[in-house]
Amino acid sequence: MSEIHDHEHDHEYMHAHGIPHEHGPHGHVHSHEHTKAVLNRLSRAIGHLQSVRTMVEEGRDCTEVLVQIAAVRSAIDNTGKLILQDHLKHCIVDAAVEGDQKAIDDLCQAIDKYMK
Repeated sequence: MSEIHDHEHDHEYMHAHGIPHEHGPHGHVHSHEHTKAVLNRLSRAIGHLQSVRTMVEEGRDCTEVLVQIAAVRSAIDNTGKLILQDHLKHCIVDAAVEGDQKAIDDLCQAIDKYMK
């Protein structure tokens, strides 16, 4: 009975303090502190990649194009790291507390795909 009361107290606390959460036994809300930074980084990477496309259309030197592709790749990788850090700090911490093995397994699969 004490566990239920503590869970209800935590739930009320989350509501009172505007903490994102999900009602019900499945999943969690993806609310991260760096969402705006991730979106900005993605927008810059998209713009940069469009510039690389223009370079190719204009017949620019291949070495210049390759250097710019490397820069875009690096920007995307750094954005992925930021997403992963947010996910670990928020979603996975919550999943561990709640015993949500599926969230942890999903992260392992995502890391495997990300690292390829």
